[in-house]
Amino acid sequence: MSARTHFRTHPATTGGADIRLPWWALALPALAFGLLFLLIISPSGAHAAASDPAIPRLVEHAQQLLGH
Repeated sequence: MSARTHFRTHPATTGGADIRLPWWALALPALAFGLLFLLIISPSGAHAAASDPAIPRLVEHAQQLLGH
């Protein structure tokens, strides 16, 4: 028993997809990027880098984990 095949009477549209994003879908990532960028270039955090070597401790910890 075969099923009937339905054919389209109108051809499919070839236009671009109409996708609309909400305003916050672009604003929030841009805001997060801006805040993180300000944290990176902020001169107020520069003094903390001299007293707390976080990056070398992180690298050393990663080496210890990979060594075992």
